[in-house]
Amino acid sequence: MADPSAASAEDLLAAYAAGDASPVEAVEAALARIDRTEPVLNAFCLVLAEEARAAARESAARWERGEPLGPLDGVPVAVKDVHLLRGHPTLKGSLTSPRAGAWDEDSPAVARLREAGAVFVGKTTTPELAWKAVTDSPLTGVTRNPWDPATTPGGSSGGSAAAVAAGAVPMATGTDGGGSIRIPAAFSGIVGIKPTWGLVPHFPASPFGSLAHTGPMTRTVGDTALMLEAMARPDPRDWAALAPPEPGLADVRLRTDPEDLVRGLRIALSPTLGGLAVDPEVSAAVAAAADTLADLGAHVTEADPGLPDARPEFHVLWYSGAAKATERVTGADRDLFDPGLAEIIEEGLAYSAQDYLTAMALRMEMGARMGRFHTEYDLLLTPAAPFGAFEAGRECPPGLAGERWTVWAGFSHPFNMTQQPAASVPCGFTSAGLPVGLQVVGPRHADARVLAACRALELAGDRR
Repeated sequence: MADPSAASAEDLLAAYAAGDASPVEAVEAALARIDRTEPVLNAFCLVLAEEARAAARESAARWERGEPLGPLDGVPVAVKDVHLLRGHPTLKGSLTSPRAGAWDEDSPAVARLREAGAVFVGKTTTPELAWKAVTDSPLTGVTRNPWDPATTPGGSSGGSAAAVAAGAVPMATGTDGGGSIRIPAAFSGIVGIKPTWGLVPHFPASPFGSLAHTGPMTRTVGDTALMLEAMARPDPRDWAALAPPEPGLADVRLRTDPEDLVRGLRIALSPTLGGLAVDPEVSAAVAAAADTLADLGAHVTEADPGLPDARPEFHVLWYSGAAKATERVTGADRDLFDPGLAEIIEEGLAYSAQDYLTAMALRMEMGARMGRFHTEYDLLLTPAAPFGAFEAGRECPPGLAGERWTVWAGFSHPFNMTQQPAASVPCGFTSAGLPVGLQVVGPRHADARVLAACRALELAGDRR
């Protein structure tokens, strides 16, 4: 059911400019694909068919006048249902979320995409409050992977990943507090980047604090760069947002020589990031991707940054955030929570301020360690996830029953602690035909460098 041949946003925009296609046709194709795939995948919690059709007609009229609104005018886009979308409730996969309200503003990322001309076709599923790295919730049920519907697309941006991988939309928004863009990108065979924290403004502020990043999820690296540049623009509601990047982030997509993209880069390959268990098929695919970068002229060395096991400290920050996010839910409504979420809320309530500050101290130590590491290496490569997608509806694969999702997400959540840009780009398949993702990590603010390496791998793969 996955559709890697579906048109990219870049292809659609070129067709619009040439008069070979219109936004109306693109939106109708997206809606038709949603109709066909939704009964199996359950990637959308809200489909905005008539609203999208009206927006597509307005976009088509602009293209006919030669006056596109912005760099994404007429591109169908899906929005993860933790982002505000003007005129519609944001329920975050929870039976406890309020339905009533004005719902009169967009989140910053959505506002920037709207200004760029994106056409919103719907909102995508998420686990309750985006708390785990798979996608099922009491509100929307189980979301499934287009490559094999018996398996999970990952999470928490699993609905967005499934929608993109299935060809319903070329682009979708995601959030990432511990791997929630990169894990579903890896499991679903698409591209996703967790940008440097603060590059994409955030509002309302996440209860998970500065662990939570917003980023793009697409089928191609060029689309990821295009979408990220549109999203990474200022918003006065985020007091901690970074200054916008220098113009040209999207220019990564215009470069067609893979050697030129990575030649001379010093790249570290850490196959296990200090000893994490990895499926041999994933290890082989990651090693092959590293070899490709070396063949393109990068200097690839096996090296490990020596990060500590920060899972207990990540739990302090993450579980405290879950407790904060649910503090206004009282009485019998608390019985409506996902049972796993309810458990981490109770743990989060038990932490002290001293526990929180101790976790933050380790976080700062990790950031300093990675800063020093990147004086020697321009990029770090690891698996994006230790194995391919597993059974849908489970928090962990059977061999890890009884554990929390963080036990198998050790390649991703450390880089939420350090706030670095980190992307997942497809690099192969398991023998079961499930995608494998390579994680490319850069120093803070090196988002364009991360995307350049991803683009080089994509171009090298196209040549084959």
